[in-house]
Amino acid sequence: MLTFARASVAALLVLSLAGSAAFAADPPPLKIGMITTLSTAGGYLGEDMRDGFQLAIDEEHGKLGGVPVQVIVEDDGLKPANGKQIASKFLLQDKIQLFTGIIYSNVALQVVPDVVEAGAFYVSPNSGPSQLAGKGCNKNFFVVSWQNDTPHEATGQYAQYLGIKKMVVVAPNYTTGKDAINGFKRTYHGQIVEEIYTALDQTDYSAELARIRAANADGIYYFLPGGLGISFLKQFTQAGLKKTMKVVLPEFSLENHVIGAVGNDAEDLYGTAHWLEDLPFAANKKFVTEYIGKYHREPTPYASQGYDTAKLIASALRAVNGDLSKADAFRAALRKADFQSTRGAFKFGPNQYPIQDWYSMKVVRDPKTQKLQLRGVGKIMRDTGDVYSGACKMT
Repeated sequence: MLTFARASVAALLVLSLAGSAAFAADPPPLKIGMITTLSTAGGYLGEDMRDGFQLAIDEEHGKLGGVPVQVIVEDDGLKPANGKQIASKFLLQDKIQLFTGIIYSNVALQVVPDVVEAGAFYVSPNSGPSQLAGKGCNKNFFVVSWQNDTPHEATGQYAQYLGIKKMVVVAPNYTTGKDAINGFKRTYHGQIVEEIYTALDQTDYSAELARIRAANADGIYYFLPGGLGISFLKQFTQAGLKKTMKVVLPEFSLENHVIGAVGNDAEDLYGTAHWLEDLPFAANKKFVTEYIGKYHREPTPYASQGYDTAKLIASALRAVNGDLSKADAFRAALRKADFQSTRGAFKFGPNQYPIQDWYSMKVVRDPKTQKLQLRGVGKIMRDTGDVYSGACKMT
């Protein structure tokens, strides 16, 4: 009896130790806080970004860089106060040290300073405000997409190339809208006859269209992302203005969702982009195929940015084996950007905003299917950073 009892105790100890080892080898997943816009007219932007990010996780069966992750997603409703409140909850209650997801810069400007001041990391898949690119840069803030001005610098360059002499420019009256028009004016050297700022939640543009008609310009540039651009283009075309003006747009106002929503109104529009569905890179071909297969819709730039953001994070998590307490090593791995981007070569500038190429594009009708498609025309800018990076002094 005594021998049996001793054997049983020994067996229990072995099982207990084995259970402890198994538990130690299977830590809880690393939490990533995703604050994004899933409602309002801009809700699909956040959905596409979230889905692109999730696709990268699915490729690793729930991991990034071999590290199990749990993405906690909350909708900011395009309200800065909401974003700030969510970030506080993530930091204090959920103890999250890695953030992403914000679409709109007015939300980012309320959230990012709180996140980085708490010692956490923020990796932006979209918003790249000028205020955080120069003197306001921070060692824990990385932007995967672009600095807000740069897409519009490319568009201004393209309008210049197309020979448009007189332009109307339109953007929402908020941080990114002002960055957009400043960027456009930096490279377009023709005459701007009207500079119009709209409300961020506006859907009726009749007053603005009257001003545009009266301006008698031969071209228009507008930055109206998501549903704003869809509403504007429909009303612009109905007013007959598309017949007399060339329309040159940044990718936010000219992507697959917009084309699907407006139909024939999108034909013959010109645009610029840092990412296109038909870019010939292996990572991009894989992304496009898998995204369409999983979600049964064509990807947008927001989806590609979400995917690239997850891939960047994966490369840095792999370098520290998921241990964010190794902050210097994690930061260095992010700066290295050792991942295959959908855009091809990817690198950061001194302010941790990207240096990348920009492409011209046009909406054309496929002669076989008669379907409207975005097609790359050429490269409009090469290895382009942003004008604020020189003022960034990392500490």
